Amino acid sequence: MQTKLSQKQIGQRITELRKIKGFSQEDLAKSIKISRPSLAQIELGNRNIDIMELQTLSFVLEFSLDDFMSINFSTDKFQDHLKFAGKEEVKLKKTEERIALPTLQIKKFKNVLLYILERCTGKPNFGETVLYKLLYFSDFNYYELYEEHLTGAKYRKLPYGPVPQKLDAIIKQMIENGQLQRIKTNYHGYPQTRYLPLEKSDLTTFKASEKEVIDRVIDQMSDWSASAISEYSHKDLPWEVTEEGKDISYELAFYRELPYSVRVYEEDQE
Repeated sequence: MQTKLSQKQIGQRITELRKIKGFSQEDLAKSIKISRPSLAQIELGNRNIDIMELQTLSFVLEFSLDDFMSINFSTDKFQDHLKFAGKEEVKLKKTEERIALPTLQIKKFKNVLLYILERCTGKPNFGETVLYKLLYFSDFNYYELYEEHLTGAKYRKLPYGPVPQKLDAIIKQMIENGQLQRIKTNYHGYPQTRYLPLEKSDLTTFKASEKEVIDRVIDQMSDWSASAISEYSHKDLPWEVTEEGKDISYELAFYRELPYSVRVYEEDQE
């Protein structure tokens, strides 16, 4: 039985099948010869997909158009197929799932924190709020560019913006170890918490690409006021579409549009 599907339903089904088959958005977009932003918009349900694109998708993702358009469509049969399709394909799927889940690299996180502080502590606006946002954009911009985690920190949506989890415990440990000093100041009449680095970051822990992304974030945003950078972060799609109090998925970085997207995409091929 077939039914008229909404763009959102079609997008959700494509997303599920893509993940089951172990494709990244970029790989699938290349396979069907459209841009990655176009595929992202299709998956979000914001862009219509024509019959030729859907036909190509059915070949690449190995699904029947009749099954796909059915009201009784289920991904269960595709998952069952993977169980018997060979160990390598199952292994690939599990690897993809592991990559998508961030694992905090405490040493890397501490060095990123120290490096940002080294470059920004002298700025009068540079309190906790700006620091948290620079950490967030460094992590999410790097993931959007390279599909790898920078620090692996998890961020939660809170009313005043994205905040890395376990940050308080990490900062407390760094203060106890003599790596940081916390000070209370006033900035334009408002209380401000600042951190002073007491040791240098270990730049040997950074890839060149990691340092480049952090430097770009610092150059772009480190002079912004706390209110300006908070307002900007609240319009970033990963934060915007996440429920209050929930973890922000790194995968949402792939759905960003300008000015938040940091990838340079080719125009759609006609």
